[in-house]
Amino acid sequence: MKIVIPGGSGQVGTILNRALTAAGHEVVVLTRRPRRAGEVAWDGENPGPWAAEIDGSDVVVNLAGRSVSCRYTEANLKAMMDSRVRSTEVVGEAIAAAVRPPRVWLQMSTATVYAHRFDAPNDEKTGLIGGTEPGVPDYWAYSVEIATRWERAQERAVTPRTRKVALRSAMVMSPDRGGVFDVLSWLTRLGLGGPVAGGAQYVSWIHDRDFVRAVEFLVERDDLTGPVNLAAPAPLPQRAFMRALRSAWGVPTGLPATRWMAELGAFVLRSDTELLLKSRRVVPGRLLDAGFAFECGEWPKAAADLVRRRRGDRADGG
Repeated sequence: MKIVIPGGSGQVGTILNRALTAAGHEVVVLTRRPRRAGEVAWDGENPGPWAAEIDGSDVVVNLAGRSVSCRYTEANLKAMMDSRVRSTEVVGEAIAAAVRPPRVWLQMSTATVYAHRFDAPNDEKTGLIGGTEPGVPDYWAYSVEIATRWERAQERAVTPRTRKVALRSAMVMSPDRGGVFDVLSWLTRLGLGGPVAGGAQYVSWIHDRDFVRAVEFLVERDDLTGPVNLAAPAPLPQRAFMRALRSAWGVPTGLPATRWMAELGAFVLRSDTELLLKSRRVVPGRLLDAGFAFECGEWPKAAADLVRRRRGDRADGG
C-alpha cells in the first residue's frame, strides 16, 4: 500500500514510518523540512504539489499539528489550534479533489478531549467530553476545544469515497529519544519519579507497537468510522504508573512532588502541568469490541519492554 503521513516527521510519525516501511509499504511523509527520500514538502496550510501524493494513495494518516510539549501560553495554544484545524482542512481538500482518493483517512486526535475525572473510565460511547469540569484551570477547556474542533474539521470534509476515523490517542510510549517515555525515564533515574500532587490522577498510555498494530487494524476494518480511542485498556493512577516505571528501571524510590513543584518542573522542561495533573482515564471501548487484542495492555509489562529496548539502544551506542 501507499501510505501518506502528513506531519510524519515527529515521534509518532517516525514510529509509524519505521514500522510500515519495514512491513513493505510505500510511505510518504509530508513535512515542512524534507531531508531524505520519501519526504515531500508542504506547509500544512495551503494546497500545493504535495496533493499529488494523496491522489492515488491507499491510506492517509494525518499527524500534523504543533507539539503539545510546550508552555501553554496564549500564543502556543493558538498555534496548536490553528495548526491542527487548518492542516486537517487542507488534507480534506486534497482528498476531496483527488481523482483516486485514498480509501481511508486516519486523523490524529487526542484523549485530552475527555473530562478530567476519577470516578469512571471514558470510552467512546459513555465517556464525558471535557471543558466544563469544576475546579480545574480555565485553559484546560481550551485544550478540549482544540480537540473538538480538530475532529470537527475532519467530520466536515466532503470525502464520500474515503472512510474517516479520528484517533483519540493517549500518550504513545516508545524508547526513542525525546518522547514522553524518555523524559519520564530520565526523571525516574534521577530519583524524581514519585507521585505528583498525590498521584491519584489517571494516566492513559499506549505502547508503541500496539499503536502501530491499532493503526493497521483500523486500516483493514472497513466497518469502523468516527472516533476511536487508542489507549491501553488499563489506565492507572499516576502514583502506580510511576511505581511500575521505577521498578522497571530498578530505582527503589522516587521523590514526590507537590503541585507547585510540578509547576516549577514543567517550567524548566518547557512543558505544562496539564500533562501531569489532568486525570485521563481513557479506555479503548471500540477497539476491544471489534476484537483488537493488545500485546502490552498492562503498564508493568509495557514498561519492562520499553526499558529493555532502551537499554539495548544504549548498549549499541544509541
